Amino acid sequence: MNRRHCAAAAITLVCALGLLTVPVQAMAAPTPDSSPSPSASASAPAVPSPAVPSPAAPSSEKDLEKIREQIETLYRQAGAATDAYNLAEEQTKKQSGEIVKLAKAIVDGQARIAELKDRAGAQAREQYRNGGLPPGAQLVLSDDPQLFLDGVNKVRTSQQASKTVLAELTRTQEDLETYTQDASSNWHKLETNRVKQAKAKKKINAQIAAAEKLESRLAKEERARLRQLEQDAANRAQSAWLATRPTPNIAVSGSTTAAGKAAVAFATAQIGKPYVWGATGPGSYDCSGLTSKAWAAAGRPIPRTSQEQWRLLPRIDIQDMRPGDLIIYHADASHVGMYVGDGAIVHSPRPGRHVTLAGAGSMKILGVVRPDR
Repeated sequence: MNRRHCAAAAITLVCALGLLTVPVQAMAAPTPDSSPSPSASASAPAVPSPAVPSPAAPSSEKDLEKIREQIETLYRQAGAATDAYNLAEEQTKKQSGEIVKLAKAIVDGQARIAELKDRAGAQAREQYRNGGLPPGAQLVLSDDPQLFLDGVNKVRTSQQASKTVLAELTRTQEDLETYTQDASSNWHKLETNRVKQAKAKKKINAQIAAAEKLESRLAKEERARLRQLEQDAANRAQSAWLATRPTPNIAVSGSTTAAGKAAVAFATAQIGKPYVWGATGPGSYDCSGLTSKAWAAAGRPIPRTSQEQWRLLPRIDIQDMRPGDLIIYHADASHVGMYVGDGAIVHSPRPGRHVTLAGAGSMKILGVVRPDR
């Protein structure tokens, strides 16, 4: 590679780091699900809006149940996109950090190359002043036996020093080229994620807006009935789940570790705080923002998103779960809650809701993971 081109590219990358001071958010490709593409979501809800009667004509229970199911679907799809968004944001932070490290390495490498070139130039100038021979070589030509021996040693030392300088200069230049290539690659990933992040944000906002629109078209009394239908559906699911579980393992809080107790204490202390997608506290949380912060407070950092928590943390049988364990929900692992014992979880449900206690079986369980296993 042309050395001058390498240095120019390195300087360009270092200058471009100024852009990293702009708040960065990014997303990875969402987990495959039944949700529409980002562009489709932006123009219309994932599920067609029902013909909601006007407030003057109260909705029937059947109408409200359809609306409840559609709102739940929209929020679930928004939750899956939010989880992917959060994962990408973590990846972007890591990439940004790598770029900063590489930029520093590039600057240090350029300084080292300049220093080595100065040393090599000094050696060359010294040889020129002595007729093309280093001082040691001149001593080799001496008639004095002792001076001759000293000269041999000095020649060897000088030759070795020259080789060392040249070898280090070559190695540093190669490293600089590698740093520049790596920084360019990371910068490309960062820019790609910026585009994906914009699409994900548009998708999330469109789905949340569609769900809110469905609910806003209802009269006050209908919204209250809708909330009751949500609670009834959760209660039915919880009762059905409990009916399939041995009572001793679910109804009684299992033994847990000190870290697990600390995580539960942190999570339950957040009850009443609002859900905000992408939030990790202290004033608001999304579902995995709550669980990741709780375990971080307990001294056990875990992955940021529910999908990564499901992928990377040790899985356990649901029969063996204990307070502090994380229950992952839905086939796409798009929701997570923390088991607190007695068949209950603490979780941050969705936009428009607050951190709360709920039945562990009130949603479809995918599996259980244990951060401190």
